Amino acid sequence: MEIKKVGVVGCGLMGSGIAQVAAMAGYEVVSFEVKEEFLDKGFARIEKSVRKLADKGKISADDATAALGRLQRTTERSGLVDCDLVVEAIVEDLDAKKELFAELGAACKPDTAFASNTSSFPIAEMAEASGRPERFVGLHFFNPVPLMKLVEIICHDGSAEDVVGAVRSFGEAVGKVPIMAKDTPGFVVNRLLVPLLLEAVRMIERGDATAEDCDTGLTLGCGHPMGPITLLDYVGLDTTLSIVEGWHSRFPDNALFEPPALLRTMVEEGKLGRKSGQGFYAWDGDRRQ
Repeated sequence: MEIKKVGVVGCGLMGSGIAQVAAMAGYEVVSFEVKEEFLDKGFARIEKSVRKLADKGKISADDATAALGRLQRTTERSGLVDCDLVVEAIVEDLDAKKELFAELGAACKPDTAFASNTSSFPIAEMAEASGRPERFVGLHFFNPVPLMKLVEIICHDGSAEDVVGAVRSFGEAVGKVPIMAKDTPGFVVNRLLVPLLLEAVRMIERGDATAEDCDTGLTLGCGHPMGPITLLDYVGLDTTLSIVEGWHSRFPDNALFEPPALLRTMVEEGKLGRKSGQGFYAWDGDRRQ
């Protein structure tokens, strides 16, 4: 399998980042969104990022212009039908993803491969919905995509070897270091990270430590760039709760996946973290108070 043309569904923070790194690596890219205004915002973000790289001398002005010239945009899913690889980066809603892949599976050329950027949902379920499970993998980038060097490639039991190999080569071509994971909750990174975040909440809940102590302990004691509670606020308490509720529903006997009562309470009170201005900390935009 050879990948030359890449479709990206969704042009938010993740989708625009994936489209950017693919275009900068020389791929022809088609970015799909449901509304032109979303494409406008995403493409403005891409252009700003690419031009900034050129201004800093990390790429030439000609390379920046060439990369932007490889980007196409569409609000019609028919614009994706001749792509070699379609990467989904829409909202973390399993039903929405399955519906999307069912439509793409029926419309795209037979050898198109599909990948989901999901951080938490079972790859096999989306693969089955696509009608071509052998041509389906997970491809989990990290935010911000242009800067983070890691990508997780997730194989379910039916993933074809040539598809896995081609997607791994794509990940390397866009400047990432791929790691391989099986189709298990959280894959590699979140399977390790999320239970740590939950335990930090439980420590606060039990009165074992303060939020500041948890954060200082992990930043100064383990060299983490951001403490677990700050990270929870940054990601969104509602996002984390949604992830672990999904895991817990599928694996109710795993105590690591049990959502802490404090986390539920804060989400119910609208204390979602950075996005709402209040979580474990108060926030002024992206700045923790």
